[in-house]
Amino acid sequence: MGQGLEIRWHGRGGQGAKTAALLLADVAFKTGAYVQGFPEYGPERMGAPITAYNRISRDEIRVHSNIYTPDLVVVVDETLLHSVDVTAGLKDDGAIIINTPKKKEEITGLLRGYKGRVYTVDARAISVETLGKNFPNSPMLAAAVAVSGVMDKESFIREMRTSYEHKFARKPEVIEGNMRALTMTFEALAGDLK
Repeated sequence: MGQGLEIRWHGRGGQGAKTAALLLADVAFKTGAYVQGFPEYGPERMGAPITAYNRISRDEIRVHSNIYTPDLVVVVDETLLHSVDVTAGLKDDGAIIINTPKKKEEITGLLRGYKGRVYTVDARAISVETLGKNFPNSPMLAAAVAVSGVMDKESFIREMRTSYEHKFARKPEVIEGNMRALTMTFEALAGDLK
């Protein structure tokens, strides 16, 4: 696949992991990349574990399957660490981002010996502060872009604003709340990415 990036998202039904994967595919496409964004369907229901995937590449993508050896794993719900092997197949030189208020040292014991980069983001606190409710997908989407470097921050923010303006045309407060959530996430991770 050339210089591509493969991402696996873990969340629960209703938390927006699938939406985040699709949004990432959309904004990466607008920057000229070849993309895939898709969920793995099963008997999903609100609260049930779900998986979604992204492939992003400057070269044409000819693979059409689930992702078994991701470069990046995004965990939208930290309770999944107790029941799902979120690090399965994760490349040693890859990274995992977990939505949790805990420091990475507090959760490494739940990562089944994974030795790669670990990042934590309190997406719940960010979304409650910026949107008034727990919508962790926007902060986790920004975290995925920040950690992976798949596109520069300015292009990402610009394309996300356009996307949110289209999706929430009649709810400007939702647009601004989501934009603040994206920016706050980049700021929260800035020290860890140096």
